[in-house]
Amino acid sequence: MSIVSGNYSHRNEIITKRRAKVTHAVVVIFLEFFAWGLLTTPMLTVLHETFPQHTFLMNGLVQGVKGFLSFLSAPLIGALSDIWGRKSFLLMTVFFTCAPIPFMRISPWWYFALISVSGIFAVTFSVIFAYVADITEEHERSTAYGLVSATFAASLVTSPAIGAYLSAQYGDSLVVLVATVIAVADIAFVFFVVPESLPDKMRLTSWGFPISWEQADPFASLRRVGKDTTVLLICVTVFLSYLPEAGQYSSFFLYLRQVIEFSPATIAAFIAMVGILSIVAQTLLLSVLMRTIGNKNTVLLGLGFQFFQLAWYGFGSEPWMMWAAGTVAAMSSITFPAVSALVSHSAAPDQQGVAQGMITGIRGLCNGLGPALYGFIFFLFNVELDNMEPVEGRPAKNTERSVIPGPPFLFGACAVLFALLVAVFIPEHQPLTDVKTGSARKSSGAGAAHAQSAGPLATPTSDMEDIEPLLQDSSM
Repeated sequence: MSIVSGNYSHRNEIITKRRAKVTHAVVVIFLEFFAWGLLTTPMLTVLHETFPQHTFLMNGLVQGVKGFLSFLSAPLIGALSDIWGRKSFLLMTVFFTCAPIPFMRISPWWYFALISVSGIFAVTFSVIFAYVADITEEHERSTAYGLVSATFAASLVTSPAIGAYLSAQYGDSLVVLVATVIAVADIAFVFFVVPESLPDKMRLTSWGFPISWEQADPFASLRRVGKDTTVLLICVTVFLSYLPEAGQYSSFFLYLRQVIEFSPATIAAFIAMVGILSIVAQTLLLSVLMRTIGNKNTVLLGLGFQFFQLAWYGFGSEPWMMWAAGTVAAMSSITFPAVSALVSHSAAPDQQGVAQGMITGIRGLCNGLGPALYGFIFFLFNVELDNMEPVEGRPAKNTERSVIPGPPFLFGACAVLFALLVAVFIPEHQPLTDVKTGSARKSSGAGAAHAQSAGPLATPTSDMEDIEPLLQDSSM
């Protein structure tokens, strides 16, 4: 009887893998961020109308609260999805991430309040990556993750331009309506079409394993950083490089609109250009560099691109400078996947989840700190929205005599310079020592139990599932 039951469970796992496909994850990500991309232009207007004073500061605080709440909730949601399955939590994260969209026209104050609070559940990528891990073999996983990340970039290539066109022709209300319809379609797609990726056997064996504080503690991975010199150097590099990146994502469109005076159509074209070049950089350029100059040198090159880009944003005052710096920004998108590969090659097979979880924890923390920090620096230097009717080619009146039009970007360039200096000392081929604590040895969300009971089809640990894509935009 046990043999028959075992064969049935194994067959059930195979059927689950066949039914659930990476395509499902790709569609969910595309629809969600396409809807938010449409709102790029209306969001700038509503933000200024709601917070006419200290616009950059309030934008930073709203996005900072959302990012920090996501950092706190991601481990718990990942652990619970190991027990109750991915689909229910995917439905919940997509719903709460898209819930604020209609309130942009109904009540702007409720809109920004819901954006902040939605951070508790706005961890779609964590669940999506766990979904992909369930249905792919280990050798297929990096390619699948890359496809999901590229889909995110692709969703932002055209949606801001479409949103800007609809806003100019028919008004912001239509844009919000279209975005709401797409968000509802995404939720319906998850509910009616997306199959569960976690086999029944894995979920049933998890019910006997309660969620402990160690599994849900978002700071657990951060406390293990200092246990190995190589891990410490990598994590410091990630923190110093991703902190300005997270802040940039939250405020850069506002900066283009105010200081450089880009029109909505120009902003949309800028996003499309950077998105297309980023896809090329992450697919073609990255693989060539990894083969020719190695992981560490690729990281150093990416950090060099990022430093140059941020410095150009900080000192640049002409539109052509932003376009040129945007090209460099796309090239800098190779940094994080190169760092992830460096960690993967340095860590032992049984330490992959822990090592990657540390990097993810650092990035999650930056998603909360970066936007708030950028908003505060804009506030200190009195950079505000005085004119929402841009005349391209004419400097904004409050920045005509400013030597540094973008102070936060110059701060970011200094942080990346320090990251570059730290990264120089990272050993390329030295294996990581065992940095796992007793609690860390337990896979988050009963992943260890899955591994014991499900053999080679077991899902990876929650830490590994929480790897974020490179282009995740905290402002979305």
